[in-house]
This record gives sequence, structure tokens and C-alpha cells, in this order.
Amino acid sequence: MFNGYYGSTSESSDSDAPIDDGSSIKTMDLNYLLLDGDTIQKHLDEMCKRSRPDGIDTMLLNHNAMLSLPPAINRFQHLRVLDISNNRLTHVPDFVARLPLTTLVAKNNLIDDDGFPKEFGCSAHLKVLNISGNRLSHFPKQLLSVTTLEYLYMGSNNLVEIPKDINKLIRLKFLCLGGNHLSDVPVTLGMLDNLKALNLSDNSLESLPPAIANLKHLKSLMLHKNRLRTLPIEIISLKCLTELSLRDNPLVVRFVSDMTHNPPSLLELSARSVKINNVQYGERDLPYNLIEYLSSAHHCVNPKCKGVFFDDRVEHIKFVDFCGKYRIPLLQYLCSSKCIVNHRNILGDSTDSNMMRKVLLG
Repeated sequence: MFNGYYGSTSESSDSDAPIDDGSSIKTMDLNYLLLDGDTIQKHLDEMCKRSRPDGIDTMLLNHNAMLSLPPAINRFQHLRVLDISNNRLTHVPDFVARLPLTTLVAKNNLIDDDGFPKEFGCSAHLKVLNISGNRLSHFPKQLLSVTTLEYLYMGSNNLVEIPKDINKLIRLKFLCLGGNHLSDVPVTLGMLDNLKALNLSDNSLESLPPAIANLKHLKSLMLHKNRLRTLPIEIISLKCLTELSLRDNPLVVRFVSDMTHNPPSLLELSARSVKINNVQYGERDLPYNLIEYLSSAHHCVNPKCKGVFFDDRVEHIKFVDFCGKYRIPLLQYLCSSKCIVNHRNILGDSTDSNMMRKVLLG
């Protein structure tokens, strides 16, 4: 009657969240069957008649057609992993909060702000919660009481803010809030001492608080597709950071747009010749506006070049290694494209940290 699977497996979910995988996890697998809630309820009732529900650790009900969860799930009092993703659920019933779950995957449903039970905060075992791809516009307050959480996925919702009490989730290692409508990051986010990965991509962030630098164990920081024009210089103190994504931000876009170099004007070329050849001039020789123009000369950053530039210059992008793992753009102003040299020759003994400051404050 059913193509479901009931047995033992070491890989019991297609979720992108980690799952407790003991040496033998007994799994009820009813995923990808397009079953409605009533049909699944009947199957669970039949299973409970044939054997003890206490033997089930993992239940996979993802990719079905449930509008609500069958109450029979409440009979599986040893359930540790529950995957109910990719259904049409609008809420999570109260009995789910009373199960000893360590992992709950409810992504890609229709759950809104009123869809979580108030008792959810009483969970004493939950480590992994994936509620990405739902209809949340506010962070459920009861989640802030689930202090056992280590992995929290809330991407692709409609969240407009991160609660200031986010620091209550003291055990968080991974926080995904990408694909929302966030415009601000609270200072308290920097108090999540155990955080190793933070995804804030595809939001509307224009800045980050310096407190981000307090995340000393942070390894991955996803910030692409935002409105960032600068980053706090304190970020250079994140010694564990090995992955930083900044693409599709004004911070990066401004460095790579409009890179064409037009030929210098006759005024520019003439003024360069005057300065390079040390031609003497005074108020009797030139109009005041030309004297002012000559006084605005900038020296090329290449120490091997004695050239100068005025209005016209070469804007050269050097992608400089930072922490040895990823690269950031550093803008160099040169009098000619022939003056491009290694950044260490240009900046002398400056450290990568100093270069980072130049870019971030740019």
C-alpha cells in the first residue's frame, strides 16, 4: 500500500542541517510520496498496531501534501529527528514542542508568525531548527528561549529585524538569515561567542556594527547581495575567518565598474611636462587658474616613477590576500598603466591589515 521505508539507516534526512546519526537510527521514511495528512495518519496508526512506536528515532515526512501534521506523531515519544519540509503546513502543533527532538526541519512550508506553539521555548533538547522558506515576518520570541539551539536556519522568509535578545541563543554555531528584509544588525549579535558561520546575504544591510569583530570563532561570513559601502575596520581582528563573501555590494561594485581609461587631455599632458621637467613659472607667466591647476599635482604611487597626474589617472584594482584565504580589492591611483607594480613595492612595509583599512574605509 505504501512505498515508505521502516528500518535502520545512517543517513536519515536530505536536510542541509546536521542530524544526530548514531550507529543505528531507526527511521520511518514516508518522503516524496505526495500523501495528505489523513493518509499519513492512517499509516502511522497501522504502524503503531504492528509494533511499538518507541522504536522510531527518525521520521521523514518531507515532500508530501500535508496541510497539518497528523496527531499520531505524538505517540512517537522517542522521536529525535522530524523532517516535515516541503509540505503546505501553516503551523507547527503544540505536541511537537513536547517531543524530545534534537532536529526539526520544517523548511519550505507556509508557516507564518502565529505558526509556532508557545510551548516551543520549553524544548530542552533541540539543537537544529530549519524553518527557511516560510512566511515569517518576525522572529518568533519563543525561539529565544531554546538555548540548546546550535544550528538555526531562517533564510528566505520575510524577516525585517533581528531581535536584540538574539544573544540568549548562547550555543549557536550557525545562523542563517539570508534572503530576508533585514536593514540592521543589533550589537548583541556580537555576543554569540560560539558562532562559526553567519549568513546575512541577500538583505538590505548598509552597515555592520563593530561588535561583529567579537565573534572570535567566526569562520564564514556571507554578506553578498546587500547595500554595504563599507565594513567596520575591526573585522580584521577575526583571525579564524576563512570565507568572506562580498559580491554584489557597492563596496565591491565601485571598484570594478567604469574601469576604462581615456587618453589624458592636452591640458593634463602639458601640466605633466611642466612638473616633470621642473619648468619654472610665476604669476607673470601664467594665468592664476593654470597656476592653481599645476599646484594640484598628485605623485604616482609607484616609487620608481617620478610622474604626476591631475584630473586624469589610472584606477587599478589589486585583489589583495587577507588571512591567506580570500581576497579584497585595493584601489591604486597611477599616472600610467605602465606604473602598475606589486603592492608591497608601492606600500612599503604596510601590512595587509593596513590595506584592509584603506579598502573598508574607502
